[in-house]
Formats: sequence, structure tokens, C-alpha cells
Amino acid sequence: MSEPTSLAGEAEQLDAADGLAAVRERFVLDDVTYLDGNSLGALPAHVPARVADVVRRQWGELRIRSWEESGWWTAPERIGDRIAPLVGAAAGQVVVGDSTSVNVFKALVAAVRMAREDGRAAGDGPVRDEILVDATTFPTDGYIAESAARMTGCALRPVTPAEVTGALGDRTAAVLLNHVDYRTGRLHDLPALTAAVHAAGAYAVWDLCHSAGALPVGLDEHGVDLAVGCTYKYLNGGPGSPAYLYVRRALQPRFDSPLPGWNSHAEPFGMRSAYAPASGAVRGRVGTPDILSLLALEAALDVWDEEGVSVSAVRAKSLALTDFFLRCVGAYVPDGRVESVTPAAHAERGSQVALRCDDAAEVMKRLIERGVVGDYRAPDVLRFGFTPLYVGFADVERAARVLARTLAG
Repeated sequence: MSEPTSLAGEAEQLDAADGLAAVRERFVLDDVTYLDGNSLGALPAHVPARVADVVRRQWGELRIRSWEESGWWTAPERIGDRIAPLVGAAAGQVVVGDSTSVNVFKALVAAVRMAREDGRAAGDGPVRDEILVDATTFPTDGYIAESAARMTGCALRPVTPAEVTGALGDRTAAVLLNHVDYRTGRLHDLPALTAAVHAAGAYAVWDLCHSAGALPVGLDEHGVDLAVGCTYKYLNGGPGSPAYLYVRRALQPRFDSPLPGWNSHAEPFGMRSAYAPASGAVRGRVGTPDILSLLALEAALDVWDEEGVSVSAVRAKSLALTDFFLRCVGAYVPDGRVESVTPAAHAERGSQVALRCDDAAEVMKRLIERGVVGDYRAPDVLRFGFTPLYVGFADVERAARVLARTLAG
């Protein structure tokens, strides 16, 4: 077993050489070791003042004029363009608004409709009447997929990501997958799975909640059709901050949303009784956007404008942090007490480490009492999320040391 002083000294050296270390000062943090950014990101320090301006000046003084003078009306697309490079997309393909669940519904139903349109154009082959969904998905994705299947008259087939390629067929319309598994932190092969879905003539819908802002995604590069994600984890947008929807540019003229609200109308202030969809990613809008939360998110994204901050730099540090945490756990925690269910291979790891532990719920409760905040997922998983913009190597070493002490009783 390594001596704590040895690993603590190594952590100090790694922090001194960390090119992202200075970004930590941009966040509101305290003495707590916060490893739950995969649930809720920390508060960027400049956001409260920006939100205060929105409330006091834009709403309090300008009032209705702010829809134009403060840019409220165009915020969903403008902020979408801020998120686009973080998920590997060119401008004009991401729109921000609604929740992840609502955006999953829009994307999945639209994907089925496009697949059937393809079939009608081809004039032969069976009807595309099947949706594949990640069997290990976060529950809401499964609930939404089931509802979308009922609405479109499709059969729903839950399969693991490893089973997708073998499950695809000429009846498959759409496939809903998670880029990173929320329980284990496993990173799935987005390029290969997207290519397999396309080879079967179906459409790929990706949930990026646990990858956007933590690792490269490459939506444009890999030809992803549709993607959704939240902004309150690694993008630090705040509790309940609005989600986003990506629609590949080539598909935008065909994107047929099942929620055609007035905000996505070609003439939203024409007040026409007949719906005519707007062009571009605006088709993904529905109703009036949540301005306060939306503009808090816009302010939070400013941290990505800092010198040296990039998705590639964040990914490199994320892998270094998670590697170091696993080393520290291996050094400090008695053999057999925990088991990592997060893949060791970098190509298969997101930005979290999940440890299986028999009494995980009680252990996490005691960890939090001792100033190490992660979270717990039933029935037996301790989750530790690593947000490289504000987590350092000393945090990692301390978390493993406190975990070992907690498990010792």
C-alpha cells in the first residue's frame, strides 16, 4: 500500500503543472471536495451579477423591450451556437430550450417520421416500425421512448449498446443511445454505432448529458442525425437549466417536430391558424423560452472563452484525474472493499468513476458528512464525477483517502 504522503506529494506536483488550474478561481467553491459535477456543475463566480442585470435592468427597466434590445428572442439559437463547438458541431444546428426529456421526444418522433418518409420514397421494403433504445439508459429516456413508440405505432426493443449492431434490421426506424452510461461512466463508441445505424437505413439519436463539456463528441464529423443534452452538468448552467437539441443541417428541412409551437413558426407573430415551420434549427423551438435560466447558462459558458480552455484540454485532464483517482483508491482502500465498474481503457471511459460497494448508500452519506461530495445510484454504486475546470489532483487524492477512512469505520 502506498503511503498517503507519497501520493499527496504527487498530487501537489500535478496541480502545479496543470494548465487548467487557474480556471478553478472562476467558480464558487469552498473546502468541500466536490465530485458531483456529473449531476450539478458548480456555480461560475460571475453568473450572479449577470443574472442580476437580467432581472433588474433587462426585466425591471427595459421590460418588454428586452425581447429585441437585449436579444431575448434570439437567445435559443445564439446560445446554441455557443454550445455547438463543445459538441463538435458547426453553427446553426443547435437550439437551446425545454428539458432533455422534451428534446428526446422531439428528436425520436422526428427520426421515425423521416425513416418512414425514406421508405415511402423508396417504394419498397417493410415499414420502419421499430425503435431500439439503450436498455441501460437513464430512466426518462426509456419512458420517453416508450411513449414515442406508442405515438408512432412502433415496437420498442430495449438492447444494450453492445447488442445494437446485431439488433438492427430493415424495420428499424430510430435508435436512441447514451454517449456515456450514467451509472458506470462507460463511454460508448459513437462513430461506430452511428455508422451501423446508418448502414441499416435508420436514424441515430444520441443523449449527450454525460459527455458534453467533458470530452470530444464530434457530431458533424461522425454524421450524427440528432442529439440532445442537458446543460447543468459539465456545462455548469445551473439547476434545471435548459437542454439543447442538435439537428444535422442536411436534415433540417425534413425535421418534423411533434411539438410545433408558435416559437418554431415561420412567422411567429403572424398569429396564423395554420402551422408553417421555420427554417433551420429554429424548428426545434416550441414555446416561450425560460429567459432567466437561459441567460444564466449563457453567462456560465463564458468560462470556455478562457485562454487554454478547450474540449481537448479538458479531456486530457479528465483522463489524468480519473487515472489518478483509481490509483489512489487502489493504494488506500482495502482489497475487495470496492470494485470499479468504470472501464480502465481511456477509449471507453467518460469523466466519472463508479465504484461498486455493498453499503453504497450509507458510505456516500458518511462521505458527504466528511466533506467529500459524490453521489449514489441504486443498488450499490458510488459515483464520483470529475469536472476538470475546477477539480484538481489534490481533490482526487483527498477523496480516495477519506473514502478509505470511511470504509474502515
